[in-house]
Amino acid sequence: METIISVKSVTKKYKDVTAVDNISFDVYRGEIFGFLGPNGAGKSTTIKMLTTLQHPTEGALFLAGNNVSTAQDAARKTFGIVFQDPSLDDELTANENMQLHAALYNLDKKLAKERTAELLKLVELWDRKDSRVKTFSGGMKRRLEIARGLLHHPKILFLDEPTLGLDAQTRNLLWNYIQKLNEQEEMTIFFTTHYLGEAEAIADRIAIIDHGKLVAMGNIEELKKQTEADSLETAYLALTGKGVRDESLGTGDARKDIYRRIIANRR
Repeated sequence: METIISVKSVTKKYKDVTAVDNISFDVYRGEIFGFLGPNGAGKSTTIKMLTTLQHPTEGALFLAGNNVSTAQDAARKTFGIVFQDPSLDDELTANENMQLHAALYNLDKKLAKERTAELLKLVELWDRKDSRVKTFSGGMKRRLEIARGLLHHPKILFLDEPTLGLDAQTRNLLWNYIQKLNEQEEMTIFFTTHYLGEAEAIADRIAIIDHGKLVAMGNIEELKKQTEADSLETAYLALTGKGVRDESLGTGDARKDIYRRIIANRR
């Protein structure tokens, strides 16, 4: 199998805090890969490093063979990303948000127009293309963010808790879209979620991170066998404990800053 994401002996430190501690793993082309862990475990920090927004203190990360620290532009062209926190411009229409993204990636105008129509139809927002995003529901915004993340035809789609706060029906609809993209375009999906039922239903393999360390990785049956559990949730709790965790580095408003920084880097 072809490796498309590679994390090699990566550590990330913030002064005296080690957010990610010597982790290594590979993700294969066309795989749906779940990256799970409690609050503050190191998930968001890892995603920030994979998406070129932070450099590792030690180790290296690669996207489709591109070192994300030394070949940032090439690495950025390989992925799209949907954030936990909305990063759309509410004052722009759905179409205008798509065209802004196209400009950031220097897409040909004709191609961008064609892809926008195709994707807005895919996520069932074509009839609202000229509506301002501030009039959209949470589920509609999430669908638009997925469409925007796919506009430049990425090989990899990063999803950072994309269904947080959505109702069960909307969550199910979004995952159906994502599975369709994975099947039709052989797109690699790398996602985080706190809804373990979602992960159990959709992931080909799962990695679990806790206190910055990778504590387990495998398919659902392998994780259940390793922990003698009857479900992913039971296996997850066996590996990470039952204590409530506080939010830590790289969460909240920091996530909203990611898209702004991508824009700034492309000016």
